[in-house]
Amino acid sequence: MTFVVDCMLGKAAKWLKILGFDAVFFSRAEDDRLLSIARDERRTLLTRDHALVARAKARGVACLLIESEVWEEQVRQVLVDLDLLGEVRPFSRCVECNVPLKPLSRENAANLVAPFVLEHEKEFSLCPACGRVFWPGTHHEDMEAKIVALLKGDTIPIS
Repeated sequence: MTFVVDCMLGKAAKWLKILGFDAVFFSRAEDDRLLSIARDERRTLLTRDHALVARAKARGVACLLIESEVWEEQVRQVLVDLDLLGEVRPFSRCVECNVPLKPLSRENAANLVAPFVLEHEKEFSLCPACGRVFWPGTHHEDMEAKIVALLKGDTIPIS
């Protein structure tokens, strides 16, 4: 499932990408543009705006009214309400470009990361759009704990 995410849900959009979902997000976008993108690209519109939901429904655009102001609850609502818990593929998409990541061998990563990173990490991924290299760094365990909590419906650990 793919999404277009209203500007008031920026952190939720980022975490949907971390979970592997195609989530288009603009920090500023007019409602008409969001509706057009949702319709033209067959994306589900995520918003907290009741009036925008009414407009989307009137135009036959798939949408979900997000109830909470808390990002963890927002992401959890999307996963549960749209039955996506089994579709989660963490760390498979670039959080900047929203493009699926490609595996990158250690040999090919050698010229793209610092020697210390190459020495301590075994797995790498590359964004084919922006060229950014990803690896499970020091923040990885914290992110994995947050993902587990999101999937189980637990309180997200604060770090």
